[in-house]
Amino acid sequence: MGDLIQLIVSGIATGAIYALAALGFTLLWQAAGVINFSQGEFVMLPAFAILLFIALGAPLWLAFLLACVAAMLVLGIGFKWVIVDPLIRHGVIPLVIATLGLSIGLKSTLKAGYSAEAHPFPSPFPGGQFSIADVNISYADIGTLVVAGFVVISLQLFLNRTVTGRAMQAVAQNTDAAKVLGIDVKRMVLYTFLINAVLAAVAALLVTPTYLAKFDMGDAIGQKAFFAAIIGGFNQTRGALLGGVLIGVLENLVGFYVSPAYKEGVALILFLVVIVFRPEGLLGRAEERKV
Repeated sequence: MGDLIQLIVSGIATGAIYALAALGFTLLWQAAGVINFSQGEFVMLPAFAILLFIALGAPLWLAFLLACVAAMLVLGIGFKWVIVDPLIRHGVIPLVIATLGLSIGLKSTLKAGYSAEAHPFPSPFPGGQFSIADVNISYADIGTLVVAGFVVISLQLFLNRTVTGRAMQAVAQNTDAAKVLGIDVKRMVLYTFLINAVLAAVAALLVTPTYLAKFDMGDAIGQKAFFAAIIGGFNQTRGALLGGVLIGVLENLVGFYVSPAYKEGVALILFLVVIVFRPEGLLGRAEERKV
């Protein structure tokens, strides 16, 4: 029983990181109709930005804050202005192709211009673990749960309890109606891109101590975040949380009780099962479209 509880806690912590990246997928899709297949690289870049600021002498907390600002400028405003705005009028497919190309380009540029090797990344949490009733839980897992939980709860409170958050939800639900109500749609969409950039930076801070900073670290993260968003429901932010946690917990259970060799296939299998039997996702709602 102790092993089971430890696996579940660790899985929830890992799944919370997937959920942060998956939230970016759902937010961008709801607000702007954008599917960002370079989301994994949006997690990878802040990790290297943090390492850069640390190398320049900044402590980890300051390096993280600076990386958040850089992410908002480059991955938020820059991504929207340079890639999304010129292509959005042409439909979803050109944007999908552009983000896939951006993913490949970012990885290749970092590999060629910096390094192909994995670099250690400092953990924001103390090492070691503590025991409760024969259950060993690491400080890193608890810290990850606390930070990810704080970010998710803060985001939900912002979206549900503030005027700006409710305006963003209105834009996500019906852009035309939001315009009629006098909401500045472009500004609300920009806020969504900025939030996605911050979520990616937080995910980078939490996941990189385990994954190590490497040019292709975003491959697995982006893939599992996308699966998490689909599994939970691409049109529901709560679905992204559910999908991420399910993947994290099931990966741990399968890796321990079945075989570590099957661990990486859990997200794909769960994705295929959900997409066949409930295409709208576990918490998603079916949307009718006239053709």
